[in-house]
Amino acid sequence: MSPRVLIDGTDRGGVNRYVDGLVRALDRAGADIGVACQRSDADRYGRMAPSAAIMMGPTAIAHRPARLAWEQTGLPVLADTFGAEIIHAPFYTMPVRAGRPVVVTVHDVTVFTSPDLITPVKATFLRSAVRTAVRRARRIIVPSKATRDELVEHLSADPTQIDVAYHGVDHDLFRRPEPHECERVSNRLGLHGQPYIAFLGGFEPRKNVPDLIRGWVRAVADRDDPPALVLAGSRGNDDAVDDAVAEVPEHLRLVRPGFLRYVDLPAYLGGAVVVAFPSHGEGFGLPVLEAMACAAPVLTTHRTSLPEVGGGAVAYTEPDADSIAAGLTELLDDGDRRQALADAGYERSQEFTWQTSAETHLESYRRAVSD
Repeated sequence: MSPRVLIDGTDRGGVNRYVDGLVRALDRAGADIGVACQRSDADRYGRMAPSAAIMMGPTAIAHRPARLAWEQTGLPVLADTFGAEIIHAPFYTMPVRAGRPVVVTVHDVTVFTSPDLITPVKATFLRSAVRTAVRRARRIIVPSKATRDELVEHLSADPTQIDVAYHGVDHDLFRRPEPHECERVSNRLGLHGQPYIAFLGGFEPRKNVPDLIRGWVRAVADRDDPPALVLAGSRGNDDAVDDAVAEVPEHLRLVRPGFLRYVDLPAYLGGAVVVAFPSHGEGFGLPVLEAMACAAPVLTTHRTSLPEVGGGAVAYTEPDADSIAAGLTELLDDGDRRQALADAGYERSQEFTWQTSAETHLESYRRAVSD
C-alpha cells in the first residue's frame, strides 16, 4: 500500500523531464498521488496522469519569487486539502512547516563541489536549499550514487536517509530515428545532409560549451569535409560561449538553433555523427542517456555520475579543449567504433526506465512514513 503523496510540480525549470517522467510512471503504477501545478500545466498533467488529483496553485506562482513564498504557505494548505501523508518536493526547496513528512530530490551538489561554475545569486540560493533539505527532509532522493556520496562528504548527510533513484528515459520519444526523420531535421537546421556533431543542454559554465567549441575546431579545421557543430538548448548564463564562437574559423559551420521540438530530438541526436557532452559534472546526465536511447555514439567525461549512466557504452574524455579534440578525432576517424558505441549505448539505455525509478520513489515514500 503506497501512501498518499502530493508532488510539487509548480517549478517548471530544469527538472521538467524528471517530474513529467516520474508523474506519468507513478500514475501507471497505481500510486495515490496528487500534483500541485501552475494553471497553465493543469490540462497537460491531467492527460499525463489521468488517475491523479491535479491541484492548481494561484496565477502568481508563474513568477519564481511568488512561487517560493507560496511553497511555504500555500503548498501545505493544498496538502491538507488533498489529505496527503507526504509532500514530495522535486527541486531542492521544501516547505519547512509542512505538517507532514517531506521528501526532497537533490539533483546535484555542484554548488558545494564547484561553486565557481554557479552564479553567486544562484549559489547562495541553492546552498541554503540543500542545507535545509539535509536538516529537515524526512528522506532525500538523489539521481546517482555520486550525488549521494557528495552529499555525505560535503554536508555530512546521513547516508541511511538518502535513496538513489536513477532517472528513466521516455523510450516512446527517445528511440532510433528513421532516415527520413533525420533528413527532415537536418533540413530544418539548414544542414541539408552535412554531417554534424550535436550538443543538447543549457549554456552554463558546468556544461563546458566553450571548450567543446574549441575542441571541435581543433578536431575538424583541417578536414576536407568538416562536420558542423550544432549547439541546441537554452542560452544560459555562460558569457564565454560567445567568445569561443567568435574564434571559429569562417570555413566551419556552427549552428545555434535554440530549443528544438521534443518530436525532433530523436532525429537530432540519432542523426549526429557524435553527440558530445563534455560536462564538468552532473547529478545524473539525462542528455547522455537520451542520446544513447537514440542510438547515437556519445562522447562525455568521466566525471561524477556520468560513468554510472554511460558505463562502457560511451567514449570518455577529459573536459579540456585538447582532450575533447583528441576524443572527437578518434571517433570521427573510426566509423566501426562509432557504430559499436551506438549499438552498446542503445542496449544500455533500455535498462533505465521511469517505471523502475517510480518504484524506487514509492519505496522512499514508504520509508518516509515509517521512519
